[in-house]
Amino acid sequence: MEGQRQTPRRRMEPDARRAEILSVARRLFGANSYASVSTSDIAAEAGVARALINHYFGGKRQLYLEVVRQMMVVPASVSERLPPTTPEERLSICVDRWLEVVERNRDMWLSAIGLESLGNDPEIDRIMLEADEIATDRILEAAMMTDVGSGAVKLRAIIRAHSSMLKAASREWLVRGTLSRSDLHVVLTRTILHLLNTVFPALQED
Repeated sequence: MEGQRQTPRRRMEPDARRAEILSVARRLFGANSYASVSTSDIAAEAGVARALINHYFGGKRQLYLEVVRQMMVVPASVSERLPPTTPEERLSICVDRWLEVVERNRDMWLSAIGLESLGNDPEIDRIMLEADEIATDRILEAAMMTDVGSGAVKLRAIIRAHSSMLKAASREWLVRGTLSRSDLHVVLTRTILHLLNTVFPALQED
């Protein structure tokens, strides 16, 4: 990358420094191709020595994988401190929080979900599988269905399947502009509620 500005270095605690490097990497990898971003670019933007990136992450590849993981794994904050209200309201809050995360990291989100369609990268594939399982946990937590016994395998399967629609729908919002953020909120909330309240009970009857 040309014309990379050098950010003045400043003292930070290790956790804060690591988070700052990740934030810069997320922005640069989202706006540019993997090949065009160097650890020198990231270090300059973050105001750190390049050796510090290797210290925290092991190198460019490991840093990139951590950025993808951070972007794809639904953060715990999405389903934390939900009010003791109905599953519908709790899921609505979760979807709104998740949309905020995606909107704030638009470029990296689109870059990350594009990786899934490419395939042929076992490490990326593992991250995507992990992300789907964690997202499923978050949804079940919000819906207050973590103690489902019979049919749990099918329940998790249909929620994981929902994640593919979620990614496609996010492109309609962020790329094509055919859906607004509020439209997507309705689509995602109502489809997951339909799966939980209608589809899953129907599967239990089979």
